Amino acid sequence: QVQLVESGGGLVQAGGSLRLSCVASGRTFSRYAMGWFRQAPGKEREFVAAISWSVGYRYYGDSVKGRFTISRDNAKNTVYLQMNSLKPEDTAVYYCAAGPTTGWRPSEWVDWGQGTQVTVSS
Repeated sequence: QVQLVESGGGLVQAGGSLRLSCVASGRTFSRYAMGWFRQAPGKEREFVAAISWSVGYRYYGDSVKGRFTISRDNAKNTVYLQMNSLKPEDTAVYYCAAGPTTGWRPSEWVDWGQGTQVTVSS
């Protein structure tokens, strides 16, 4: 099992930026794919981005392509989500996830963090 702790959420105006961090502990971090999901009130959990464990292939949800960037630092057991040009519709709780593959379905991921709130005001 991998323990995940997110940080970096907060309140930002539309057009602004935030960087989320997720620190992992437990099993070998570098062997896991890492991802970010988000969930707004009354909506299903939505795939945001994922990065593979080996060569760092990156995948993004359609709604964030060109605005968000996922990266990882295996030496620090940390995955990041740089969010630029934020919109009010990006408001949600953002969750970090670890798993064997970079799938877009939440069910494909094994371990989850507690989440960090991101609120974008108009």
